[in-house]
Amino acid sequence: MSSSYALYLVGFLILIAGLAYGASLAGVPSPWIGVGVICLLGIAILKAAKRMQKGPNPPGGTPRY
Repeated sequence: MSSSYALYLVGFLILIAGLAYGASLAGVPSPWIGVGVICLLGIAILKAAKRMQKGPNPPGGTPRY
């Protein structure tokens, strides 16, 4: 696991924790907070995997999208 991948996931986890804490302060029921956290974790993993899949552009070639 590269450091940029780990840093990305740590940042997303901090964001999710802050959103969950804010939702609990706003009175959102715990099961719905759990559903939101699971959905956001899935999105984070998918985005991180797609980000790692791209890789660097080949020299002199066209960028991979």
